[in-house]
Amino acid sequence: MKVGTDGVLLGAWAAVQPQDRRMLDIGTGTGLIALMLAQRAPEAHVTGVDIDDVGQARENAAASPWSGRVAFAQCPVQEFETPEPFDLIVSNPPFFVDSLTCPDGGRTAARHAVHLPFGDLRDAVLRLLAPGGRFAVILPTAEAERFLAVCAGRLALVRRTDVRTTPRRPAKRALMEFVCADRPADRPADRSADCSAAVPEVSELVVGTGEHECYTPEYRALTRDFYLKF
Repeated sequence: MKVGTDGVLLGAWAAVQPQDRRMLDIGTGTGLIALMLAQRAPEAHVTGVDIDDVGQARENAAASPWSGRVAFAQCPVQEFETPEPFDLIVSNPPFFVDSLTCPDGGRTAARHAVHLPFGDLRDAVLRLLAPGGRFAVILPTAEAERFLAVCAGRLALVRRTDVRTTPRRPAKRALMEFVCADRPADRPADRSADCSAAVPEVSELVVGTGEHECYTPEYRALTRDFYLKF
């Protein structure tokens, strides 16, 4: 799968904090989101992992100004090992769960949750995320509700942006940011200290104005740096 709106949106929307030093892109594909993170976080090292060949991602990184801080591994994330956890994990994962698969095996792997079920993605994030780290993901709205159900009690939603293609169309995508919802065993059951009890920040983004190839100012502002510098 090549560069698309979903990847650009997630790479621009994911919250990058000054203290972030290690970032992971699950299902990196061509390396788009990994390179966007490297562009936005000059001090961070970014790793991209994908079950498919990462040769094109490596070529793209080598041709970028950030090649020294981006690395890729061809490996199922379920088997991916790292000596240190990550401050930020992002993913534009395969998402169709119950729909018919495509005869093209490569496209099926990229679009359907065949090799990376939502439960496996959740478990990988819980295993690889540093204490206090965040996980950002983009999904179609229906699949977003499925993912929220899978994450209940394990990953807590703290921020969500629903994305419309035009003002008159319903939301097509959900950008979501999570933190670990588990409390240490010795912490009292005080819901004021439980991040899963917090009300997430919710917003909406409209990509197009409804006129042909005319983007909204909000979308242009969100993605401006990527298009100018990449």
